[in-house]
Amino acid sequence: MNSKSALAQTIYFILYLTIQILFVRNLVLFNVAFCYVYVAFLLLVPFETNRLLLMLIAFVTGIITDMFYDTVGIHAAASVLIAYLRPVIVSILTPRGGYDNGMQPTLREMGLEWFIVYAFVIVFIHHLALFFLEAGGFDMFLFTMGKVFMSSLFSVLFIILLQYLFYSPRRS
Repeated sequence: MNSKSALAQTIYFILYLTIQILFVRNLVLFNVAFCYVYVAFLLLVPFETNRLLLMLIAFVTGIITDMFYDTVGIHAAASVLIAYLRPVIVSILTPRGGYDNGMQPTLREMGLEWFIVYAFVIVFIHHLALFFLEAGGFDMFLFTMGKVFMSSLFSVLFIILLQYLFYSPRRS
């Protein structure tokens, strides 16, 4: 990652956490669908980022979110999990020609179909870990799975909306 890319990633880190903490923290639909847009930052880190560095970034992102949500590490745990699994998911979703160096997994560079699958899989895994850690077990399995699925849909739709706002082809 070069210095220009590192600066851009730092700005996106601050931007996504600010959006999460100030604007979408209380954005809840019917007490079932929660919006966690900070996950988008972890989705959009360049492909060639080292897994250990990605996990460290995910931990910092999650622990900052935990501080503002008064949770005890569940966002950090879910974020580190998706950072650990992301290279495997990316390798499964690799297009036939592979990825170019310096490529970022954005909607603009990868296309809508690829991005929706990629984002939904990672966000679903994040929400699965997050909500089951929050529930403290599998007692309310169906209700928790409903929260996972609805929150995943809601978060991915919001992330796609932000992709169209921040990563539009006109600004590149």
